Amino acid sequence: MSVKAKIREYAKALNPMDDTMFCKMAEEKEFCEEVLRVILGDNKLTVLESMPQWVGKNLQGRSVILDTKCMTGDGRQINIEVQKADDDNHQKRVRYNGAVITTNIADPGIKFEFVPDVCVVFISRFDIFKGKLPLYHVDRVIRETGEVINNGFEEVYVNSVVDNGSDVSQLMKVFTEGDCYNDKFPKTSSIKRRYKETEGGIREMSGLIEQLKLEWISEGEKRGEERGEEKGKINIAQSMKKKGFDINIIMELTGLSRDKIVSL
Repeated sequence: MSVKAKIREYAKALNPMDDTMFCKMAEEKEFCEEVLRVILGDNKLTVLESMPQWVGKNLQGRSVILDTKCMTGDGRQINIEVQKADDDNHQKRVRYNGAVITTNIADPGIKFEFVPDVCVVFISRFDIFKGKLPLYHVDRVIRETGEVINNGFEEVYVNSVVDNGSDVSQLMKVFTEGDCYNDKFPKTSSIKRRYKETEGGIREMSGLIEQLKLEWISEGEKRGEERGEEKGKINIAQSMKKKGFDINIIMELTGLSRDKIVSL
């Protein structure tokens, strides 16, 4: 099977939990609106704008690329992140993302009372707190009194591991199971079906993966010139792993062994 055919098969196997498909689906604000309404329990929530792969910088110039950033009708800025691998301190990732969003959207000299509220919704394939719940809200609490304090930053964690029959759990099935669609979530289901089952959608996803592949190869070759060919291939493999690409595709594109890629 050619590399192009393998990429096409890989594209057909993607789900909304995969970063590549999620960011493509998030181009449609109605998808983000439906997902946030379910997770945040607010059927009146509206999304005015969704920005996949939003880039924010801190004062030192380090960039962060968010899966998507939404602006809601009530003035909130909401970052939705999808994560398959439990391979980092994701609570600090959430904290960092929230800080970068805040500094990038707050005008210089603005009074703190007018700084927009920020929420990070972290969707994962693992139960980050191991509490056997599909949904967690993390609040600021005064230790001595137990009082919950709101400073305008909200953290919400969702996982696809725990199924308690709730709407959130049913939505996560659509996010993770290839043949799962649900009339409760018509926008999510219809967009997912388009990219998994229609020729035009599959072609579009395959083209996106091809484009990413070329970008990674170009960057890998550039770094390879600077640090050696093997290092360039490793950089490509690391980028693809972070995006959740199948190990066989990574082996095909980089020529690295399975053991080497697994060890990264």
